[in-house]
Amino acid sequence: MTEAVLRWLCARGAESIPHAGGSLYEHLGRVADRLAGHGASAAECLAALTHAAYGTDGFPTSLLGVAHRHVLRELIGAEAEELVYRYGGCDRGRTWRALPATGLIWSRFTGHSESPAPGGVRAFADLSIVNELDVYERSPEIAAKAGDYFRSVFPTWAPVASPAVMADARRVLGL
Repeated sequence: MTEAVLRWLCARGAESIPHAGGSLYEHLGRVADRLAGHGASAAECLAALTHAAYGTDGFPTSLLGVAHRHVLRELIGAEAEELVYRYGGCDRGRTWRALPATGLIWSRFTGHSESPAPGGVRAFADLSIVNELDVYERSPEIAAKAGDYFRSVFPTWAPVASPAVMADARRVLGL
């Protein structure tokens, strides 16, 4: 399945889309590999490999419009696609600081919030942290601009993120 996903990403032009540390394609692969190294499930790793398919609050370029979610769902499965949709649609300004207290994830696509089960919150938090760690390590500009914000938010996510991802965040961000 991973080979089919990699071919799909190439067909959508991910290799030619600039991103911190090279191309979007390279970034997606690094995030998926990093999550796998932290023991994430196969569905979570597939979500990581396609996490920017619908664009994100911090990266507006999309590979597929949300009106065509069925295409990605057929490629990676319903569980993985749901995480991609949640991650891509997250309104970070309304969600990130409040996440540990509320468990709510606000959607920039719909304007509504959802309260996933604890496993869904953990998968979202892990993907969010690992994504930002990859960008932080590869872009001195982003590290300088967002590092203090990451250092203020991510430690509060310890109750909802996996211990392995939190250890990685502490190491990378010097927490």
